[in-house]
Amino acid sequence: MFTTADLCDAFGEDVIIAEPIFFQYGKKKKIFGPIATVKVFEDNVLVKEALEVISPGSILVVDGGGSRQCALMGDNLAEIAIKRKLAGVIIYGCIRDSAIINKMDVSIFAIGTNPRKSIKQGNGLTDIAVQFAGVNWQPGHFVYADEDGILVTEEPLDGIY
Repeated sequence: MFTTADLCDAFGEDVIIAEPIFFQYGKKKKIFGPIATVKVFEDNVLVKEALEVISPGSILVVDGGGSRQCALMGDNLAEIAIKRKLAGVIIYGCIRDSAIINKMDVSIFAIGTNPRKSIKQGNGLTDIAVQFAGVNWQPGHFVYADEDGILVTEEPLDGIY
C-alpha cells in the first residue's frame, strides 16, 4: 500500500500537496479515490445528499468555508459513508462526535471539531471546483491521503491501488 511520502518521491511535481491544516478522524488511515465536491457554509444538507449519491470509492471533498462555528458531519453521516463504501471525506470545516468516529471504519479529514450541529436549509453547490488548503479540488481528480498528508493528482497514479 502507498505512503504519501513515497508518492511525493516517485511522482514529484505531478502531485499537489494540500497545506497541513487537517486532523484525521476514524480508523482508516489511508485513502485514495476520485473527488466529488460540495460547497456549503454552516449547512450540511448537501453534504448528506452527496454522501447518499456519489459513487462508491469516491472521496467527498467539502468546502465548508473554513467555518469553525458548527459541525458539517457527525457519526450519523459517517455511517452513511461507511455503508456506501466511500473512500473517505475531506472537510474544510468541522466534525462532531469525534470519539465515536475514531472507533468507526472511516477516514475523515477536517480542520477541527465543534459540538454544534449545522443548519438545515440546503444551500450550496455540488460538483464544482473548490479551492482551499492551497489546492484546486476538481471533481474527477484523485486524492491520496494518509497520516502524513493529502495529495491531489489530475489522473490516477500508475501502479497505485
